[in-house]
Amino acid sequence: MSPSSSKLIILDRDGVINEDRDDYVKSLDEWIPLPRSLEAIALLNQAGYQIAVATNQSGLSRGYFTINDLHAMHSKMESLLKPLGGHIDSIFFCPHVDSHQCECRKPAPGLMKEIALRYKKNDSNKPLLGVPVVGDSLRDLQAGIALGATPHLVLTGKGQKTLANGNLPEGTQIHADLMAFTTAHLENKV
Repeated sequence: MSPSSSKLIILDRDGVINEDRDDYVKSLDEWIPLPRSLEAIALLNQAGYQIAVATNQSGLSRGYFTINDLHAMHSKMESLLKPLGGHIDSIFFCPHVDSHQCECRKPAPGLMKEIALRYKKNDSNKPLLGVPVVGDSLRDLQAGIALGATPHLVLTGKGQKTLANGNLPEGTQIHADLMAFTTAHLENKV
């Protein structure tokens, strides 16, 4: 079966799946899953959804951690998901800082374009139309809506602050956490 965007969900990492830190998540020990986030991913997988993670990881360019540290964090996430019956299908990350002015650092849509190329074979202007993008910051949502994704803000991580700042994209749905999004999505197809 080829990948299809109709069964795809895009998640930010820090503040959505795992605890966020103002001083960056730099190591295996600092990568701590948020309550019920891994169970939520497993439920989505069991309902037939593919999960792509799109995450800014400027700590690489800043020298706060290495690519091996990042891979170790992602291996930990996978190993904790496995006994729950869950997995991440793909992880897309941007290693740059804002001053690099790259196309992949959210809110730029580069990571989302890569995801669209991998999961959907059409060159429409909105290749992620209707695909949920779940994040805790405005930049997560902006990157997704550029390609037609449906924005979902979780109030974990920076989510409360993002909500308080306002200016959310039109149609943004708000959820307490990833499990609340998952429950709503599976029950109501939000």
